[in-house]
Amino acid sequence: MPKSNVQPTSEWRRKLHEVIYEADTPSGKLFDVILLIVIIFSVILVLLESVPALGSKYSEEFIFAEWIITIFFTIEYVLRIISINKPTKYIFSFYGIIDFLSTVPLYLTFLLPGGYNALLAVRSLRLLRVFRILKITRFIGEADKLSKAIKSSLPKILVFLFAVLVISIIMGTLMYLVEGAESGFVSIPVSIYWCIVTLTTVGFGDIAPVTPMGQFLATIIMIMGYGIIAVPTGIVSAEYTTGAKDQNSSPEKDPNYRHVNTQVCQNCHAKKHQDGASYCHECGYSL
Repeated sequence: MPKSNVQPTSEWRRKLHEVIYEADTPSGKLFDVILLIVIIFSVILVLLESVPALGSKYSEEFIFAEWIITIFFTIEYVLRIISINKPTKYIFSFYGIIDFLSTVPLYLTFLLPGGYNALLAVRSLRLLRVFRILKITRFIGEADKLSKAIKSSLPKILVFLFAVLVISIIMGTLMYLVEGAESGFVSIPVSIYWCIVTLTTVGFGDIAPVTPMGQFLATIIMIMGYGIIAVPTGIVSAEYTTGAKDQNSSPEKDPNYRHVNTQVCQNCHAKKHQDGASYCHECGYSL
C-alpha cells in the first residue's frame, strides 16, 4: 500500500497511542492489566455498595473510592481522545461510548443526586478488553463464525419462533377453556404465558392444571418442549458446520497467511491489521 499523505503525529502522541491502544508491547500489556484490575474493582465496588448493610456503614468510603476510579477513567478517556488524529472515530465507536458511560455517572450526581447506580453497571462491558491482553484471536475468530452462523439461520429461526407462538396461542386457549379461573387460568393471555413457560421446560409452578384433560394437554406440551429446544440448536449447528467447511478453503489455511494483531491505527482508529503490517489497511497511515 502506498505511503499516506497524512502527516505523522508527534512522538509523544505516538508513544501514548502505543501504550493505550495496543497490547503488543510490555507497556501496553501493563496498561491493559492495570485498567482491567481497576474495572473489576469498580464493578465489585458497585455490587458491595448495593448491599444495604455495607452501603450505609461505609458510604463515605464508597464515595471516596468511586471518585478515585472516576478520575482515573476520566484521565484515560481524555488520553484516548488526544492520542489519535481523528477523535470522533473513537468517541462514537462501541468502546468509546462505553468508556464515556463509564466515566459520567458520578459527575451526573451533581445534576441527578442518587441516580447513577444503574449507569455504573455498564463498566462490566469494559471487561471485554481482556481479549486484547490475552491475544486470543483464535477464539475471537470462532466467535465470528458463530455470529455468522446465527445470522445465516435467522430466517429459519424466525419462522420456527412464529410456529411456537401459534402453538402457544392455540394450546393456551385450550387450557383456558378446560381449566378456567378456578385453576389459575384467569384469562387467555395468562394461559398463553403458562403454555410458553411449560413449552420452554422452565415450569415456574405458579399455575398448574388440576383436571385430567388439562394435565393431559400439559403432558403433550411438555413433551413438545423437548423437541422444540432441539430445533433451533440443529439449525444453528448446521449453519456453523457449513461455515466451517467453507473456511477450509479460506486464506487462513494457507501456511503463509498472517493473522491479525492488536494494532489500532492512530489516524482512523481501524483495527484487525495483519502481523507485520507497516500501513493501515483503511487509510494507509503508517503504523
